[in-house]
Amino acid sequence: MQRIRLRYTKRGRLRFTSHRDFQRAFERALRRAEVPMAYSAGFTPHPKVSYANAAPTGTGSEAEYLEIALAAPRDPERLRVLLDESLPTGLDIVEAVEARTPGLADRLTASVWELRLDGVDPAEAARAVAAFNGAEAVEVQRLTKNGMRTFDARSAVVGLESVQTHDSAADGPSDQPCAILRLVVRHVTPAVRPDDVLSGLRAVADLAPPVPAAVTRLAQGLFDEETGTVTDPLAPDREADMAAPADSVGAATAAAAKAPA
Repeated sequence: MQRIRLRYTKRGRLRFTSHRDFQRAFERALRRAEVPMAYSAGFTPHPKVSYANAAPTGTGSEAEYLEIALAAPRDPERLRVLLDESLPTGLDIVEAVEARTPGLADRLTASVWELRLDGVDPAEAARAVAAFNGAEAVEVQRLTKNGMRTFDARSAVVGLESVQTHDSAADGPSDQPCAILRLVVRHVTPAVRPDDVLSGLRAVADLAPPVPAAVTRLAQGLFDEETGTVTDPLAPDREADMAAPADSVGAATAAAAKAPA
C-alpha cells in the first residue's frame, strides 16, 4: 500500500467552504481521477484519507495537508495533476510526495497566518500589536458547543507583527488604509485561532476593524525553537526520497508509470 501526502489550498471564494464541503469535493475528485484508493474494512468501507488540522471556515489557506492510501502505486506528480484538474479552482492541489516518514500530523505544531485589516491604519495596528505582545496574558471568550469559554489567547502566540508593506495590500482600494499582521501561533488545546487574537487586540487596545478581517494561513508545520520559524512538514519525505537507493526509486517510478491513471 502506497501513501501519498498532498498540500492543497483554499483561495478566493472557496475560503468559505467548510471542511465537510471539502471532504465531499475531494472524494468526488478521487472518483473522477480514478485513483486506486485503499479502503477501510467493515460493513461500510471508506477510502483511507487522513485530514490534518483543517483551517476554520471563512479563512483562506496556502498550506492544508492530507494523506491518502493507495491500493496500487502511482507517480505522485501525475496523481497531483489529475486530482487538481478534478477539483474546482480555488481548491488546488499544489504538491504531492510519497510518504516515506511517519507522523505527518505530529509535524503540524504551528501555523503562520496573515491578517488583512482593511480600514485600519498601520500605525494604529502597530500600537495594538505592541500592547498585545507586552501583555502577560490576554483573556478572550469564545462560544463553544459546551457554552461560553474563557481562555488565554496570548500564551500560544510566538510571533505577532505589523507588516507595513506587503504585496497583498495591492488587492484593496488604494484610497483606504490597510494594515497587514503576521501571526505565528502554536497549535495548543484549546486552539487559539486568528479570530481569538483579533478579539485579544480589541481587548487590550480597542482595535476594531470596520470590516471583517481577511485571514489566510501561509504555512503550517513544525515550529523551530532556535530560528523561530515554521518548517515545511513535507521536507522529511522529500529528503528520504532523495536518499533512497537509486534502484528502488527507479523500480517504483517505473511501476507507477506503467499503471493506469
